[in-house]
This record gives sequence, C-alpha cells and structure tokens, in this order.
Amino acid sequence: MPNNELMLQIEAYAKWKNDLIREIKSYLDWLEDNDLNDAENDLRIYETIESLKSDKITVAFVAEVSRGKTELINTLFFSQYKRRLLPSQAGRTTMCPTEIFFDDKADRPYIRLLPIETRLNGYSIAEYKKEVIEWTNIHLDPESPDSLAEAFSEVTRTKRVPVERARELGLYDEKEFLHLASQDIPTTHIEIPKWRHALINFPHPLLQQGLVVLDTPGLNALGAEPELTLNMLPNAQAVLFLLAADTGVTKSDMEMWQHHISSYRVSHKKGLLVVLNKIDTLWDELQNKEAIDISIHSQCKKTSEELCIEMENIFPISAQKALLAKVKNDDILLANSGINKLEHALSRDIIPEKHHIISQKVISEISTMINTDKQTLVDRINATLKQREELQSLCGKNADVIMHLLKKTRGEQIVYNKNLEGLKKGRRILDSYNYKLLEHLDLASVDKLVASTRKSMSGSWTTVGMKNGMKEFFDSMASTMEAASNQALESHKLVRAIYHKFHKEHGFRNVKPALFTTNRFQRELDLLYREAELFRKSPVTTMTEQSFVVKKFFISMVSKARNIFFNANQEANRWAKEIINPLKAQIKEHKLDIEKRLLTLRKISQSRDTLEGRIAELEATLKDLEQQISAINLMLEVVKRPFSPPVSDNQQSAADAS
Repeated sequence: MPNNELMLQIEAYAKWKNDLIREIKSYLDWLEDNDLNDAENDLRIYETIESLKSDKITVAFVAEVSRGKTELINTLFFSQYKRRLLPSQAGRTTMCPTEIFFDDKADRPYIRLLPIETRLNGYSIAEYKKEVIEWTNIHLDPESPDSLAEAFSEVTRTKRVPVERARELGLYDEKEFLHLASQDIPTTHIEIPKWRHALINFPHPLLQQGLVVLDTPGLNALGAEPELTLNMLPNAQAVLFLLAADTGVTKSDMEMWQHHISSYRVSHKKGLLVVLNKIDTLWDELQNKEAIDISIHSQCKKTSEELCIEMENIFPISAQKALLAKVKNDDILLANSGINKLEHALSRDIIPEKHHIISQKVISEISTMINTDKQTLVDRINATLKQREELQSLCGKNADVIMHLLKKTRGEQIVYNKNLEGLKKGRRILDSYNYKLLEHLDLASVDKLVASTRKSMSGSWTTVGMKNGMKEFFDSMASTMEAASNQALESHKLVRAIYHKFHKEHGFRNVKPALFTTNRFQRELDLLYREAELFRKSPVTTMTEQSFVVKKFFISMVSKARNIFFNANQEANRWAKEIINPLKAQIKEHKLDIEKRLLTLRKISQSRDTLEGRIAELEATLKDLEQQISAINLMLEVVKRPFSPPVSDNQQSAADAS
C-alpha cells in the first residue's frame, strides 16, 4: 500500500474520532439516566455526533497547467494500480476542478460531471451538489483499471465553442489571442472545458477513512470559480502548491500564489506546502550527484525567497520517477525522487491541523457541557452533605427545634419563589435585548442589502463603479456586524447581573456565563473583503465581461458574506436560548433540595424513627453521587484525550538510528 505513513495516521485518526463519538453517545445515555438531559442539549449533542461522522480531511493540489499535479496525485494515492489512474500524460491535463472522495451513502462508485453551461444559471457549485439531476453520472468499475482510466479521462474533455459563447460563460481570455490579432487572424472559436466540476466517488482505503483530494486546474479555473479559493481551499487541511523545478516561479505561478494561495496562511498555521516538481529535469548525467544537489538546493532557496515561505516547507520531488519507482518497487529511485519527505510532511501536518479544529469546536463544547453537569453533581453532593449535617444535629433535639428548622426552610422557599418571579422579569428584558441582537443579524435585512447592491452594481458598467459597489456592500455588512456586537455587550451586562443576584442571595456558585461575541465573524468579513479585492484585480476578472464578473461576485463572495451572517445568527440564537441554562440547572437543583428538606422535616416532626432512616438514605445517596463523579471524570478524560499519532516503521528506524 502506497504512502503507509499517511495511511497509518489517517487510520489512527479515524479510530480516535470513532472513540470520541462512542464516548459522546455514552455521555448522552448518562444524562438521561441521571435526569440531567434537556431537549436543547440533546439536539446539540446529536448534531455534534453527526458532524463528526461526516467530518473529512481535505488535501488540495493547486498549480498552473503542466506542473505534474495529477501525476503527483497518482503517485501519492493510486500507485497500487501499477499505472496512471488519473490522466496525467502530456496533452491530457485536468480541465475542471475535481474532488475525489468516498461516498458511503452511494450504492456504487461513480463520477459526476457538472456541465460547463451551468455557469450561466447563477448557482454555486455547493448549490448544485444538492441537485444530483443536474450532473452527468458515470458508473465506475474498481476492478477494471482500464475502464477506470477511460472514465477518469472525462475530466480532460474540452469542447469548441464560438468566442461569444465563451464570453457569456466568462471563459474568454483575450490575452491568449493577442498574437493572432496582431497578425489579423480572426478568432471565431476556442476550446473551453466541457465540465465545470467533477465529483469522483472511489473506494480507496484512504478515501474510505475520510480523505478528500481536491484537484484544481490552473490559474484560469481559480479566477473563473472564486468558490474554490473562498470556500474549498480555506477548508482544506493541507494545500500543495506545485512548481516546475526547471522553470521555478513563473509569472502565472506568482499570480496564482499572490491572488489565491498565500492568504491560506492567514487562517492556517500549518498545511501549506510548496512542491518543486520535476527535479529529474535537473539530473544531468554530465554532473556528479553533489553538483545536482547544489542545483536543486539553489532552486529551493530562490523559490523560498520569491514566495516568502520557509525552506522547510519546500519539497523538491519527481512525481513521475516516484510513480515509476512504486510501480517497479525500486527503492533507490524512490529515495532519489524525494517523495518520502513529502509524504512525511503530509502526515505531520494534516492530522494535527484537523485535530486542532475538532478540539476547538467539538471537544471544547462537549467538555464544557460535561463540566457543567459535573458541577451539578458537586452541588448535589454539597446539598446532601449539608442536609445530612442538618439532620445529624437534630438527633436528641426536641420537637420545637425541628419545627423552628421547618419554619426557617419554608421562609427560604418563600424568598426563593419571589426571586424566581424576578428572574422571569429579567428574562423578559434579556429576551428583548437578544431580539434586537438577532434583528441585526437577520438574513431578511441582509437580503435587502444584497438586492440593492445588485441593482447598483448592475447599473454601473465601469470598474470604478463595480469597486465602489463592492466596498459599499462590505462596509454596510461590517457596520451591521458592529451594531450586533454593541447590542451583544448590552445583553452581557444583564446576564451578569442576573447570575450575580442568585449567587449573592442564594449562595449559588459564581458561574461566569459564556458570552456571545462577533469577533470571529468580523474577521471572516475582513478576510472576505480582501479576497473580493483580489478577485476584482485578478487578470482573469479584468479580461472577463463585467456582467459576468458581477454575477460571479454575487454567487461566490456575496453568498459567502450571507453565510457568515447566517452562522452568526445561528450562534447568537443558540447563545440566547442557552445562556440561562447553567443558572436554570442550579435553580432546579436548589428547588429540589428545598422540597426534599421540607418533606424530610415534616416526616421527622411526625415520627422520630424517620430521622435515622433518612440519614442512612443520605449516606447511600452520597456513595452513588461519588460513583457518578468518577464516571463523569472518566468520560471527561476520554473526550479530552488528545490524538496520539502512531509511529511508522520508517520513523522508528530513523529514531533507532539516531
């Protein structure tokens, strides 16, 4: 099996994730057994489990044409077929963005191809993925490499169309035909990709464990489909940017890097790798190995300086020689190809990056919930200890003492009930504050802004007008988000006051309520505006008909901005519903405690025999609660347990050698 180290990592990660899912399910059962569950929390936990099940690890390959990108994909993931599975021979390059994955809901492997004409309809690729009927479907036979190769060749298909049709589709780059225009040679028809996007569902072991490979074909495709750089690439755990070792960083490579790739580092600490492919073109038989190595190192250093990226993230390889070495089991050629270091870097970067994301989102949220429930158990223990101490103090006391304590407890209940009325009033005020917060983030308001911006930009046919329309749109969105942030601060003040009141008057533990903040969404809007500027200044955009540019702006960037507001609205809405839950849990426990104390005191006032029996019951309750604390501590330990990467044979050998 090729790429054993990466395979080990992904298999171990899948096992860790399945263990996490199993523990979260156990937690859900535990909540029900201990009468601590509620509908909202149950729904959150179910959603968390489903998100973990559908979680994928994405590796994106980005390069200009003829950089050997598809050959590298063949080498890394499909060399066991002893041939090129994806078309990567000269003249057969991938023409459309292609996603390779495993679909466990499908009956059989397939290729789905989205016709290029769908670019005219104003819908994004993400929207089309929900409409299977719009795709051309080809069934795959995994047992037949020949039929697989033939089916996969569809991603290289082109079609010849009139220039006007290419302009309508946003696929005509006038710069490519300037040399013909200078010779008075008319250009009436051009070749364009036949397909807009390809989805390949394939039963490969790595893909079955959750790996997704994204193949992106060249600068023109990235400029024509901003959704790739705005949605797909930022969501990848690793991006491999390929260059040719013999040419280094060309002008088009640099355009791609500046406009579409370098921003990946803004939101990812790791995972951006530069692959200097085709080093075999530098293997000069008239030079010794040392001279060749110096030449390759020099090219890496120059690339590092031009792209402003660390040398350790640049990998000189020969994908073609690596594939040949794997097919022929040639270990020497494999080592010379440099592929091993790249495979190790992939193993080093993508799993920790994915684990970091899950730790921030899933583990943090579930751990907070478990800790809240653990604190509820601690409250129960403290209440039980207090009640036991109270009852033990009554042993040998007369009836007047018992009646005094009963009267005192009833007084506590009266005060407590009055405060509950105050809570209801405070909650109504908080609801009004949160309603205003959600109004700022309401999608209906966003859609009104979208409509007015579309009308404004469509009526302006100048670059300046288009730029102003973009800026005004994002300025308005940023202003609205800022207003939402200010409103959230008002809600925060009231929430703190409500919590503080119960802490002060009833001795509730001093909980610091979670606060909703728009900081993340404001950062996303800022980054999106920067991407919009890059899109506007892109050479492809400049040469594309302006009406099509406006359409693409709304399909990709405006839809992404709308999605940011949707996510902010969802998070704010969930926060508004859940912010009082920790206090409600304490209120519920306090109410039960008062009721139990009153019931016990009434029984004791009627019969002294009840006192000893109740103390014994409390002792048994304490033991049960301590067992539950142990159980929840174990759950918390498993949920927070970090992913531990396995050590491959190669790593172990290197460690032993050192």
